[in-house]
Amino acid sequence: MPGRKFADGEVVMGRWPGSVLYYEVQVASYDDVSHLYTVKYKDGTELALKESDIRSLSSFRHRKSQSSSSSPSRRSSSRSRSRSPGRPAKGRRRSSSQSREHKDDRKKTIQETNLALLKPSENNTQSYNGEPDSTERNDTSCIILEQKSKPELEIQRVLEQYSLRPRKEERKKEEIYSEKKIFETRKTVEKATPKTKELEFGGRIGTFMMIFFLPATVFYLLLMCKQDDASLLNFPPPLPDLESLWEARVFGVFLLWFFLQALFYLLPIGKVVEGLPLSNGRKLQYRINGFYAFIFTAAIIGTLLYFQFELHYLYDHLMQFAVSAAVFSVALSIYLYIRSLKAPEEELAPGGNSGYFVYDFFTGHELNPRIGSFDLKYFCELRPGLIGWVVINLAMLLAEMKIHNQSMPSLSMILVNSFQLLYVVDALWNEEAVLTTMDITHDGFGFMLAFGDLVWVPFVYSLQALYLVGHPTAISWPVAAAITTLNCVGYFIFRSANSQKNNFRRNPADPKLAYLKFIPTATGKGLLVTGWWGFVRHPNYLGDIIMALAWSLPCGFNHILPYFYVIYFICLLVHREARDEHHCKQKYGLAWEKYCQRVPYRIFPYIY
Repeated sequence: MPGRKFADGEVVMGRWPGSVLYYEVQVASYDDVSHLYTVKYKDGTELALKESDIRSLSSFRHRKSQSSSSSPSRRSSSRSRSRSPGRPAKGRRRSSSQSREHKDDRKKTIQETNLALLKPSENNTQSYNGEPDSTERNDTSCIILEQKSKPELEIQRVLEQYSLRPRKEERKKEEIYSEKKIFETRKTVEKATPKTKELEFGGRIGTFMMIFFLPATVFYLLLMCKQDDASLLNFPPPLPDLESLWEARVFGVFLLWFFLQALFYLLPIGKVVEGLPLSNGRKLQYRINGFYAFIFTAAIIGTLLYFQFELHYLYDHLMQFAVSAAVFSVALSIYLYIRSLKAPEEELAPGGNSGYFVYDFFTGHELNPRIGSFDLKYFCELRPGLIGWVVINLAMLLAEMKIHNQSMPSLSMILVNSFQLLYVVDALWNEEAVLTTMDITHDGFGFMLAFGDLVWVPFVYSLQALYLVGHPTAISWPVAAAITTLNCVGYFIFRSANSQKNNFRRNPADPKLAYLKFIPTATGKGLLVTGWWGFVRHPNYLGDIIMALAWSLPCGFNHILPYFYVIYFICLLVHREARDEHHCKQKYGLAWEKYCQRVPYRIFPYIY
């Protein structure tokens, strides 16, 4: 096979796909398998080009010199042929002058067109190495290839493609339109999802180990919570018989729960909204009815309790329910991976298209797997696990009252249930906001999300309530008031930060948001530098961590087990923050670097 022609870091001219326009780009990398060059534009955008679409700078300089040396002779011969012998000399001079002025105006129009095409953002005046490059503004880095035959038709085609008219009063509108046209084209030019080059979670070995480590962690935590001495030092805990971990009736109840929530999802109630544009420019539709599903579920649970149905059954068989959920999530993950093998390239997840079976199985190979209009990932994100978390908490509250012969649940149990109920209701009430999260827009639906949504969320997030059943903790009213205040502060930061971001994304021109300042980016979006997002880069994560601490404090300080969720949550959010940083740096380029200089702290002010 022939070797590569252009080296990494070399500045070349790359043809924009679907056009005859060439831009000055820098070679970032070369894929030996697909034989594609990854090139970087001045605004930070990266595209994959074939070698035939890339040419050296020297060839363009040579072409430009030839064109400038030959064009005068062509123009003179054209003028000589167009003269009429019977026309007066004065008329000939006027005609020649008008023709020259007409061609100069047309040349000027083409130059203005090129400048409009070159102008990605008024705020993006940086070169590849991040240093200001004031001289490059005057360089012609976009070259229109001259066609030897019919050059007038080629010029007219370019003008019609970008809807540019050589009228002076519309030049400003033409520049704005051309700028938007370039970025809309860049968003949709690569329909095929590129291969995932940067592997997370330790790559193939790390993801392989996590497939076994995550279920083992859940079972270990559940076993420790039911021990009299819940110290993490008592390892390993007494293991139950394998036969006692599985019961067909429990698995049937889990399936009934899952498909009941699926039925609520399919009900034609609630508004239908569009998600963010996919790589091919298409927008998927989602029905927002999660809060209605929660209301229907609460009505069913209330009816069961009215007819003396024992939710204590859930506490007695909690380990079996966790095993049933884990088995179902594995089966679902296998189905998702098999169906992803037949999915079109543009429907694959950008983070789960590595070509390695274990890694793609774990992270998710397909971005938005659907059965008809039923979106599997979006359904599992909020419905079975999140609502199931509330049901498990309620079962733990009733189990505490029954085991300890109490007429009322303990104050600690009430606080834990109330805090976490608020969190779930808030997520379902603001369901539309989940459409802009990394889980929906970037991550595929594989074992990581399937296990996390169906097993980790309901059975690990309810750890504090389960702990209080076997380890009752009494707290005073002043302590309860202080913990409640802490949770309210965390919730206020979490909700106000998310609302600020979502409202700005939905309508940046809203007069209510006029007080917010932002840094414009080449993508057309803005990075907020005032409000909560000017305080730290991820204020919603800060609110999450404060709330997680408030959920654990009612359990006291006898054991560290109830604080596992806080430790896990900090590690999770730090990992997400690092991933968000990397993603935003690639997406926003130099604008993100300016934002980081303006807002130096990531999650914890003055600390991190």
